Amino acid sequence: MSIPLPDRDPGPLRGAAPGAAGPVRPYGDTTDDGMVQLSFTLPLPHGPRAEGAALQLARRMGVERPLLVHSKPVGGTQFSFFVVYGPVAHAVDLDEVVVAERDYPLLSAKEADAAVRERLGRKLVVVGACVGTDAHTVGIDAILNIKGFAGEKGLEAYKEMRVVNLGAQVPVGDLVRRARAERADAVLVSQAVTQRDAHLTNVRELSAELRAEFAEHERPLLVVGGPRFDPESAAALGADRIFGRGTTPGDVAAYLVHALVPAAPAPAVLTESAV
Repeated sequence: MSIPLPDRDPGPLRGAAPGAAGPVRPYGDTTDDGMVQLSFTLPLPHGPRAEGAALQLARRMGVERPLLVHSKPVGGTQFSFFVVYGPVAHAVDLDEVVVAERDYPLLSAKEADAAVRERLGRKLVVVGACVGTDAHTVGIDAILNIKGFAGEKGLEAYKEMRVVNLGAQVPVGDLVRRARAERADAVLVSQAVTQRDAHLTNVRELSAELRAEFAEHERPLLVVGGPRFDPESAAALGADRIFGRGTTPGDVAAYLVHALVPAAPAPAVLTESAV
C-alpha cells in the first residue's frame, strides 16, 4: 500500500527546519499527523484471530487507531504477514539525535594515490571478503571492484592500493591467515546476512581473531560495511570503522588514507630572524 501524498510540497515539517531543534512527528496525509506504516509477520495461521493479534500489537507499539490495510498467509499455513497504517503519538526530539559524523576530508582518487605514494612510500594493501555463510558480494564488490559504485571506481582502480578480494563465504580463520600472508594494512568485510544477528557475531569473531593473531601495533585496520549495521557500534563490535548503506569507494578510500597514512607535515613558519 502506498501512503497518499499531497499534490504539492507541504514545506518543512514543524520543528524540522534546517538547523532547528525541537520535536518532529511522522508525516503521512497532512503535516504533523504522525502517520506511519508498519509491516511484520506473526507465527499464527492467517485468519481473524491473527488479524486481531496484529492490531493489538500495533496498539502496544504506540499506533493509535491502527488500520489493517493488508494481510496474507506466508510460509505455508503457520505464519501471517500484515501491513498496518495509523498515527503514533510519539515525536522525535532533534536535540537528542546523535549521528556519526565524518571526521576526515573526502579525497579524489588522485589525491588519495598521491598521499599514499608521498607519505606512506609503498602501496596500501587491502584484503576484503564476505565472511561466514554470507554469499552477498554486491557490497564488497561495489567498494573493491574496479567498476565501483555510484559513478566512482572501486579501490582496484587506485594506483597506490593493492586489493585482494576473497569473495563470498570466507571462514573467519581463512581471512585472518590471508591478511597475515598479504601483510594487509586493512581488512574490509561486508555483511548482508543478519538472521540471528549473524553479522554481529561474525564481526566480533573476526575482531577477536585479528587481535589474537597480530600484535596491536601491526594489526590491520578492521573496516565493516552493511545495511544493517549501526555506525555508532564500531567500538562495541571491535571494529575500527563501520559504514552503512550508500557508502561509496571514495568514502572508504578517504578513511583508509586518514587512518593509515602519516599526516602531511605542517608548513614551516618563517620567523622574523629567518627572513
